[in-house]
Amino acid sequence: MKKLNDYLYAGDTVLKILQRYSEDLKRSAKETHNQIDLVHCNFLLQIAELWQHNDFLASQSQRIREFYKHMANDYPFLAFTFKGRIKSLIRAEAKFNGYIVEYIYDYYSEHGDYPSLPELKNALNCFRDLIAYRIVISLPKCHLKAGEICADEEIKYLYEVANQLLDFLEERGFTAELSSLKGQKKSPLLHESVSPYYKDYIANSEPNGYRSLHITFYDNIARCYIEVQLRTKEMDDFAEIGPANHLGYEKKQESERARRDVIPQGENIYFDDAYERGIILQQLELAKLDVNMFSAMDNSLINDGCGLYRGRLILPYEHLSRFQNDLID
Repeated sequence: MKKLNDYLYAGDTVLKILQRYSEDLKRSAKETHNQIDLVHCNFLLQIAELWQHNDFLASQSQRIREFYKHMANDYPFLAFTFKGRIKSLIRAEAKFNGYIVEYIYDYYSEHGDYPSLPELKNALNCFRDLIAYRIVISLPKCHLKAGEICADEEIKYLYEVANQLLDFLEERGFTAELSSLKGQKKSPLLHESVSPYYKDYIANSEPNGYRSLHITFYDNIARCYIEVQLRTKEMDDFAEIGPANHLGYEKKQESERARRDVIPQGENIYFDDAYERGIILQQLELAKLDVNMFSAMDNSLINDGCGLYRGRLILPYEHLSRFQNDLID
């Protein structure tokens, strides 16, 4: 069985690692007639294509930047950031194998049998966040009117921005995808015309307190999906450095992907392979890896210049709020 771990110690670039891993995985999949490994191989090639096609990334980020300019014009008093990234190779590999483990485990728990190959392949057609953008807004307290509560006003502005985003991007070659969040409460601040497209984790906060708005678009020019997240600074702090931080989220996912108590070993090759790949990936000692443009002191102190672990940054824009006395009534 081919594993990403086996390619992380030769000093190669991330693109070389992707090329070698996908080529060897494809060769092995053909020899063993493993169709899920072929799907896996195509997934890796998709990541490699995202990383190499700088022209389409430049086009996409430029169209996203137009919304940034629109916000700077309409909301000069807000502070906000636009950030974009391509999911890291290690994170993407863990997520792909994790989906296989979770889907087969849940299916077996419910039905006492394994999903068919077409069902499993269809379940893996779910990756929409390999490219993700995040808009974070903040309202400086000097701009509050008497009696206003900052958090409430920021949420109002956040929904305003969300209401404008869909039509703005659809006019520039993006198509919004319907939300897969079932039975969600609807905020009265989100327009009826755009509500079906948003996963509203503000009106429907997660058990850990995570709050955000998520929407998925298909970029018809670049021919790829992107996810856009919208948060206030308070929500972003809670998600990045607070109780809902990504490390905790990853630990929860690792725990879910380490389940195999109801799945007998040796009965399902797709589950066994994905489970093993996921487990050994969790056990990586990052300080021992030899990947070009990546170094780590340990599993916390990491300097990643290639998107191996942290993700590849593709869009940093920051807008500082204008001073109160600069505003024109």
